[in-house]
Amino acid sequence: MSEGKPFNIDLGRLKSREKDRSSQAVEKTDRAGEELGFVDRQPQKRRGRRPSPRTGQVHAKVLPVVSEEIANEAKRRGVQQGVVIEEAWVLYKNKSGI
Repeated sequence: MSEGKPFNIDLGRLKSREKDRSSQAVEKTDRAGEELGFVDRQPQKRRGRRPSPRTGQVHAKVLPVVSEEIANEAKRRGVQQGVVIEEAWVLYKNKSGI
């Protein structure tokens, strides 16, 4: 067996070195990484649907007949139920003077 403590590290021999940041070294490293299957870590352009400006949600409990009427009106006009509710709110505000 070797002399001394097995997990003892001589800190005096450790030295820090500056990384080679030249364009050739970076290119060589990138090429080696691609060959080994590593991919670019740069953030990719966001994919998918763009977020809707209609993010507020209303969870209103209404009578079943009212729910059916709103759904039928939205289907008849080819819009979402929220559009029907938004328009009803505008009419209410105009009528009450809010």
